Amino acid sequence: MCLLLLLLLAPGARADPAASPATSDALVAVAARMVGDDNRVRLVLEFQQEPDFAIRYLKAPDRAVIELPETVFAFDKSTLAGRGLVSAVRYGAAGKGRARIVLDLNKPARLELAQTGDEANGALHRLVFDAITVDESEYLDQVAETVWTLLDGDGTEQASAGDVSGALNIVIDPGHGGIDGGAEGPAGTMEKNVTLAFAQAFKESLEAEGGINVSLTRTEDKFLSLSARVRMARDADADLLVSLHADSIRIKSLRGATVYTLSDKASDAMARALANQENAAEEIVGVKLDGAAEGVAAILVDLARTETRVFSTGLAQQVINSFEGQVRLINNPHRYAGFRVLQAPDVPSVLIELGYLSNRDDEEMLNDEDWQEKTAKLLAQSVVKYRQTILAGRK
Repeated sequence: MCLLLLLLLAPGARADPAASPATSDALVAVAARMVGDDNRVRLVLEFQQEPDFAIRYLKAPDRAVIELPETVFAFDKSTLAGRGLVSAVRYGAAGKGRARIVLDLNKPARLELAQTGDEANGALHRLVFDAITVDESEYLDQVAETVWTLLDGDGTEQASAGDVSGALNIVIDPGHGGIDGGAEGPAGTMEKNVTLAFAQAFKESLEAEGGINVSLTRTEDKFLSLSARVRMARDADADLLVSLHADSIRIKSLRGATVYTLSDKASDAMARALANQENAAEEIVGVKLDGAAEGVAAILVDLARTETRVFSTGLAQQVINSFEGQVRLINNPHRYAGFRVLQAPDVPSVLIELGYLSNRDDEEMLNDEDWQEKTAKLLAQSVVKYRQTILAGRK
């Protein structure tokens, strides 16, 4: 126990708050750490000033949520990771003027404020929370008593109790189309046709789950710019954008699905090459992409300060979990790069390479209607499993 306290009270890894993009009114979290086991976990947070906060609970899956005012999370993200009772931690913006830390729980638990006050030198304010296991009935009572404070259309506050609900808005983006045919397989299969066929099967699978509104960026063989696809997702108030592809690469033996999320730095050479290939598609019809880098960079900075990237990464992992053992995956199936179609700052987005048309076996598989139906159902199930996390992000 003494060792536990020493670990918690020792200085954590801190970033320089002066280097962060904080506004003058934003709260700045400069350090965070977590220790514990399967029955009890302690979370220590340090801020530049004393914060207001509230604790909420969500069911299916079980989560404890710490609500904060607008906050810049300036600590090293490696210092705050799941352990023991807490399987994972997410944090970021949660709407205008608000932020959130979400603790995914392996068991029902209660989050208690154990300590609060200034550090010895008075420079920082420390909050210490203990997550302690409780029985299921007590946890359900906590969920039922949870009150979320929301802003309605005219900016006034209204309260809603209990768990998060509502329809999910999904935009499916079949890659390529029209004059931009995308990749072509050895047997002549066009990527634009594969993605549209799969998008339609995916739409049917999502709609069969209920409570999901689905739209496609294109329902026919026509060209759409990448910016138009992003705009359509934002105009639809999408909770998710899923972009579908089946590219061609130099390594003809490589086959299997890959899930990509947005990053300003590619995970590997293959991811970088594919992103460059996709981003250059608009040049076919003379769309000028010069000068876009500054806008993309600005969006990436914004993404780093919100939960959008975290949601995208969480969904990517859920897709991989659903595919494992059912759909062939490449090695290290979650990769990332600067895909322009994923650049919406407020829409969690993933790009799924269903397979590679440069591989004859993948080409045959991608044209198989039974495979399309099975894979579309698995993809729909992954979205449903992640549904509560997405809806919670609306708060």
